[in-house]
Amino acid sequence: MSASVIGGKAFAEGLRARIAEAVPAFVKRVGRKPGLAVVLVGDDPASRVYVRSKGKATVEAGMESYEHVLPETTSQAELVALVQKLNGDDGVDGILVQLPLPSHIDDKAVIDTIDPAKDVDGFHIDNVGKLSVGEEALVPCTPLGCIMLLKDRLGDLSGLEAVVIGRSNIVGKPMAQLLLKENCTVTVAHSRTRDLPDVVRRGDIVVAAVGRPEMVKGEWLKSGATVIDVGINRVDGKLVGDVDFESASRTAGAITPVPGGVGPMTIAVLLRNTLAAAHARAGLSGPEGL
Repeated sequence: MSASVIGGKAFAEGLRARIAEAVPAFVKRVGRKPGLAVVLVGDDPASRVYVRSKGKATVEAGMESYEHVLPETTSQAELVALVQKLNGDDGVDGILVQLPLPSHIDDKAVIDTIDPAKDVDGFHIDNVGKLSVGEEALVPCTPLGCIMLLKDRLGDLSGLEAVVIGRSNIVGKPMAQLLLKENCTVTVAHSRTRDLPDVVRRGDIVVAAVGRPEMVKGEWLKSGATVIDVGINRVDGKLVGDVDFESASRTAGAITPVPGGVGPMTIAVLLRNTLAAAHARAGLSGPEGL
């Protein structure tokens, strides 16, 4: 068997196009564009590139982009003050503070300052709690992008057995909650899981988000499984995922590549969350189909 490749790039481009088509209707009804504010603290080159990419994508979708690049020496109080200012800005619908922050700043304190209605990363405890009890919430971008790819590939996920490898607050835990919402039977595996290959082998769906390059081998997988590889690791100058793509491709039915799989979905879903937040703040339903 040779697995089919689930290309996130094409899906993300389609999602971004649908978002761009929906923005003019919002502008017509509300009288302004949706706005996304991205805050970066420090000079990390990779983060700077990522923030620029987000800004470019936001403008291309017809939204307002507000970028705040602060020096590494910015204090926690100064950053919190900026977030509070953005909370009160009616032109800003989404606030994203680029993580990780410098070591002298408490990530949680900053995230907890963000207005939950503008928390397009889905990290605020209010949104985390709503997701856990099945209420509508702003959901972390990467897990939501994974669900979109799975539903596009498999349709109805009800009754499928899903194994999520990784229990981070950013990917693993929200991914499990979203799969439960889709009526999957979900197992969350992690570094302390006994007989991990046997656990993974039960999965009709396997989501790898553990941060270990090429850890998941083909022989760990059920024949025909759908594999979503969230990992991004640099090995000898090459980007690889948490799944050994070559061996997994011989067993899986479908698999996301690294790069080009889950990665492109993250910014597309960020735009989707921003548009959804703008609608909610304006008291509008929708956006439909996104």
